[in-house]
Amino acid sequence: MMFEKYSSHSPTHKKPMTLAFAFSSLSHMIATFFGAGVLRPASGTWGSLAALLVYMALENIIPWLGWVCLIIVCFFAGVAVSETTGNDIGVHDHSSIVIDEVFAVWAVLLTVPSIWEWQFAAFGAFRFFDIVKIPPAKWFDTGKQWQNGWGVMLDDAVAAIQAIVALYLIQIIIS
Repeated sequence: MMFEKYSSHSPTHKKPMTLAFAFSSLSHMIATFFGAGVLRPASGTWGSLAALLVYMALENIIPWLGWVCLIIVCFFAGVAVSETTGNDIGVHDHSSIVIDEVFAVWAVLLTVPSIWEWQFAAFGAFRFFDIVKIPPAKWFDTGKQWQNGWGVMLDDAVAAIQAIVALYLIQIIIS
């Protein structure tokens, strides 16, 4: 099922994350993007929104190459902290782990014009592809060999690439 991760039967609902848990270690803080992932409902959307707001606040301060470096560091750190946090809470890809959304949203935002309409379109496109999980994103999300930090991060990397391609095509069509 496409939305099984979001159903009431998801392991996430059996082991809710608390703010105290999210701030109990640096790994958990980063994995939850400083508690944004603890917000309910739709923690992935809250994490994506937090990423959008941070990007919009810092886009004129951090140069393009700085964002590229930050996204790369965020991806590899995300592999480690999402695996640690998932192991500590007992749910591989707990919905409160949102560092995967953060790096992916930043990657999509980096590819669109720096105006709020395109930034909100980037947010929406990424959320669509992240939720729907069009292959190969679904393979990374559900494949047994990816039940680790790599799987947590790679399905969102694929969703980000899909969003980037979709937004690029839209830019071509409207120009």
